Amino acid sequence: MKSIFKVSLLAAALFGCVHNGNAQTTQRLTATKANEYGLIYSLPRTLVDVTIEAEHTRLTPGEFYNYAGLKLGINDAIKKPLQKVTIKSVTLTPRGVADNDNRWLVQFKAGATPYIILADNNCPVAVNTDKLPAANVPDLPKPVAAAPTPLETPAAAQAVTQEMTLGSSLSKRADLAAQRIFELRESRSDLISGQADNTPPDGKSLQLALDNLAAQEAALTAMFTGTRKTYTTVSTVTFEPDSESINNEIFARLSPVDGVVDANNLSGAPIYISVDILEQGSLPVNEKGEPRTFPKGGLAYNIPGRAVISLTYEGNTIAREEIGLSQLGVTFGLDPKLFSDKKQPSKLLMDSATGAIILLGPANE
Repeated sequence: MKSIFKVSLLAAALFGCVHNGNAQTTQRLTATKANEYGLIYSLPRTLVDVTIEAEHTRLTPGEFYNYAGLKLGINDAIKKPLQKVTIKSVTLTPRGVADNDNRWLVQFKAGATPYIILADNNCPVAVNTDKLPAANVPDLPKPVAAAPTPLETPAAAQAVTQEMTLGSSLSKRADLAAQRIFELRESRSDLISGQADNTPPDGKSLQLALDNLAAQEAALTAMFTGTRKTYTTVSTVTFEPDSESINNEIFARLSPVDGVVDANNLSGAPIYISVDILEQGSLPVNEKGEPRTFPKGGLAYNIPGRAVISLTYEGNTIAREEIGLSQLGVTFGLDPKLFSDKKQPSKLLMDSATGAIILLGPANE
């Protein structure tokens, strides 16, 4: 895996900004006399962003966990601290970056003014049209912070009495806490039945009082049962496939403390990645079955291959998707005359992740 840096290779004088209805920021390169009707661009190399949503759980014993069964009849109290992490979801997103080794000059006929639209990765997405297809952007998860435990609420301070704090022994403090729990339950029962000495004047006030009693009881109970804190993190690791298959290589690791960590960080259990090549891209052939010749000054595009990328963790497949990869393909070209014909110029839509043709047709349709 490599760090990816987006670097623009095109002089600012060659393009202007275009904003289309898909909320993408694009750039326009127009063939003019100033650039001798030639446009330079790069085709993409396909990367795969692997977004992992991990759920973290932290278990903490309560101060009185040894007395949970004796005082409250609770037999499943947390007895020792534990941190664990599980994988909730994995999203594979192909993304193109400009390949500096795959740069091209397309040479148009003098007098015509065709143009190329570049995506924000500086790779072409369209020729002679601003109407781009809707961007296929996955709905990625967002990290979720942990909710406060019962012991982290304002009601927890109300629940702990001075007598409880000054208790002579742990057993004595546990006994006082249990007594307070039963008192709170009795107070709540009196409020609900209308037998309390100071009944709230309206339904809203009654609900506030009941909620406060419930929060105090939950805090005291947590001192016996312990607390569970859960939150999620989202990490994205970029994978750059090459032209070879991969079988169960360590891609990253999952640490019970830090979540997703680097493959070399031995604090976590390994997440494996495999790449199974389904198809290699190949050059188009003529009627004799021979590879066609690249047209002079042609507009280059990629013919990608396809592969299945899968990830496994603890013996389970956590993601599997078929993805087009420019690294598994070849580059060919279209005759530039298609785009500079004054009577019926063509338009082209391309995949910014692979450089493949999506649509080729008349510009006026």
